[in-house]
Amino acid sequence: MLVLSLILTAKNLSLTHQKGKKSSYKTNKAPGTERERKRRGFLERESLAAMASRLWICTFVFILSLIAGTSASETEYTSASETEDSESKEFVLNLDHSNFHETVGKHDFIVVEFYAPWCGHCKKLAPEYEKAASVLSSHDPPVTLAKVDASDETNKGLAGEFEISGFPTIKILRNGGKHIQEYKGPRDAEVALQSAEIKSTEDANALIDGKKIIIVGVFPEFSGEKFENFTALTEKLRSDYEFGHTLDAKLLPHGESSVTGPIVRLFKPFDELVVDFQDFDVDALEEFVEEASTPIVTLFNNDPSNQPFVIKFFNNPNAKAMLFLNFSSELADVFKSKCHDVAEQYKGKGLSFLMGDAEASQNAFQYFGLRDDQVPLIIIQTSDGEKYLKPNLEPDQISSWVKEYKVVLASLSN
Repeated sequence: MLVLSLILTAKNLSLTHQKGKKSSYKTNKAPGTERERKRRGFLERESLAAMASRLWICTFVFILSLIAGTSASETEYTSASETEDSESKEFVLNLDHSNFHETVGKHDFIVVEFYAPWCGHCKKLAPEYEKAASVLSSHDPPVTLAKVDASDETNKGLAGEFEISGFPTIKILRNGGKHIQEYKGPRDAEVALQSAEIKSTEDANALIDGKKIIIVGVFPEFSGEKFENFTALTEKLRSDYEFGHTLDAKLLPHGESSVTGPIVRLFKPFDELVVDFQDFDVDALEEFVEEASTPIVTLFNNDPSNQPFVIKFFNNPNAKAMLFLNFSSELADVFKSKCHDVAEQYKGKGLSFLMGDAEASQNAFQYFGLRDDQVPLIIIQTSDGEKYLKPNLEPDQISSWVKEYKVVLASLSN
């Protein structure tokens, strides 16, 4: 089954459902409804675990293809019954202290999983990681995935070198290992990052640089239930965000300086730059951070500072609306404004928005089977992998087309 590239067309249709052959949905009495009902029944009988597996691989492969700059050519997933040879072949390289640096040094781009045999998360990840390695091996150029048993005494030096404190930890190594980036995908947070105490404006400016998300707790004293809940939040989200805490809000570069707390202040380099929150229930804090740290519209261009937000966008379980256009075009600002307005309308309603520069999105185009002559275009990918496309889009059509998509989706669920 094709999952990396579906040829998307929309001839004479305002909304086209891309799953095999093109189909147009208008009402529950439209032609093909019975066939679609049967198809949906089949999908509902599929194993949820298998579906999650495919989506994890699909997301992982897509994100790595974007980061690596590989050509995501049409690739097929095949079952074990279809290809016994591929089942027996291992695509993930096994590395240890004796061959790690030599192997990494030969690659401009390599992904390494540091794992422990006893780790339950590692065991669950293993088959999906192997499948992802199989798919990525066929890219041009190939993307290599490797693994290291970081619990082995002989590999302790490697674990220390890469500051491995939890399993599994996935590292992306570039230029022969000279540049290292942690892949923060859909896994549990295990890497300890301390919350830094802010005692001066110098401390605050060093932590809050305006380039990344920083979460700061302001307290009258570092004790009590609310401070303990903030500490619990830092423990829970420590691999994804940097935290600070202070007794004096006047030290912080932005936001109301007269507050004495307790309050959580989130700094971010997009949308509103500062957001305050006062509900110290741990679950409420986590939900606040997740929502406030996500751009209303994620930008995908050649700016590397946007990369963490792009990764977060594709790891999000929401349906994904992706608008691709030429950022240098005369209508770019109009598209951005219209897209932002629509994204605001659907915020918190299970639909996330991304706007990509067509020039920087060629890997995404190959991945989704899109063409340059369809730009400007919008494509929506649902949480179960279904795709909907509107090519040659006008700015004023964004709102009505997304609304039409929601109507179609509702009719399919009935």
